[in-house]
Amino acid sequence: MAFLRDLAKSKNDVVIGGVCGGLGAYTPIPPWMWRAAFLVALLFFGTGGLFYVILWIALPDEKSAQAAPAEKPAAPPPAEGSNQ
Repeated sequence: MAFLRDLAKSKNDVVIGGVCGGLGAYTPIPPWMWRAAFLVALLFFGTGGLFYVILWIALPDEKSAQAAPAEKPAAPPPAEGSNQ
């Protein structure tokens, strides 16, 4: 269950909210299968929409979930010919 720590909404594979794209990126199941599963759950059980909305709200965005600590940019090298 280590993948749950890194689970986030996708910024690249988005149809509605990026939930299925994020699930597809962090599980061995492709995003189109997640979309089909949510659709089947919505049509037959009525719960797919509810689960999707809960995940949409609960999952962080991909950028904020994988953000590295801010580093200071390196100072540019001194210009040639300058006397420092």
